[in-house]
Amino acid sequence: MARLTARRALYAVPVLLIVTFGVFAVAAASPFDPVKAYAGTAALGADQETLDRLRENLGADRPFTARWWDWLTSALGGDFGQSTVMRQPVAEVIGERLVWSALLCAVAFAVAVLLGTVLGVLAARRPGSLLDRAVTSLAYSLEAAPVFWIALLAVWLFALELDVLPAGGLTDTGADRVTFGQVTRHLILPAGVLAVSQLPWFTLYVRQGVGDALAEDPVRGARARGLSERTVLLGHALRSGLLPVLTLIGSRVPELITGALLVESVFSWPGIAAATVEAATAVDFPLLAALTTLATAAVLAGNLLADLLYGLVDPRVQLKEM
Repeated sequence: MARLTARRALYAVPVLLIVTFGVFAVAAASPFDPVKAYAGTAALGADQETLDRLRENLGADRPFTARWWDWLTSALGGDFGQSTVMRQPVAEVIGERLVWSALLCAVAFAVAVLLGTVLGVLAARRPGSLLDRAVTSLAYSLEAAPVFWIALLAVWLFALELDVLPAGGLTDTGADRVTFGQVTRHLILPAGVLAVSQLPWFTLYVRQGVGDALAEDPVRGARARGLSERTVLLGHALRSGLLPVLTLIGSRVPELITGALLVESVFSWPGIAAATVEAATAVDFPLLAALTTLATAAVLAGNLLADLLYGLVDPRVQLKEM
């Protein structure tokens, strides 16, 4: 396990270098002007000399390769630079928002995995039944629905029509402090929407995996020995049927991050979504590079976690050979 982790960490170095270099290259080719974004409305009445001076002070007149190298060498020392759009250090921008994004993604992912497993198992027990058709039809319908559409529908139904949950934010309007109860109430809708967007994949994978396992000879032999259906399902079919889900966990991380950005925007959740959008539109090189590096590292960590779980659960897989 340690050897696999070290090898993947070594492979991640060139990937992160290429990603950060690509961010600076794409941002340099962007039509957005970082100087005008930094100056805001003051740029409308500023003359060209003032804008050129500001451009020089911000370092926006330098080649993107030089800016990338300066950022990279500083980041290796723990300094991710100063965000021009947030007017504060990049580390502070990410630190203030990352915990809320992590909370949203963790809760949504856990709900999607648990609920998807339950629905997949129930559908796989009786293939072709009314329950199986209902679960698979719902899964395919949700799979085709855009996450922002689900989010807007949830706001309309639960916040506007039923008025049982808040429409957005982290706390109630006018609240002077963050409490556990308020955060929980405001978390239900965004986490639920994000979980629903991931639910179809786990449901269909579990249904297929458990269904195939129930048709295997060892499971049939267990039934022939008189074991209860509960023991056959939980002790034999479920374990082998969940193996494909472990690989799915790593592959769903990029989609989870993308969905989280959209959900945070709809529900005004104070995560990294707003910072990402502002960094992209303002061509905030340091913040954009740091956020992209963080997302890339999350994807690589998800793939590593999936491989480790697969190797631990399946005795046929040797981690040292991966």
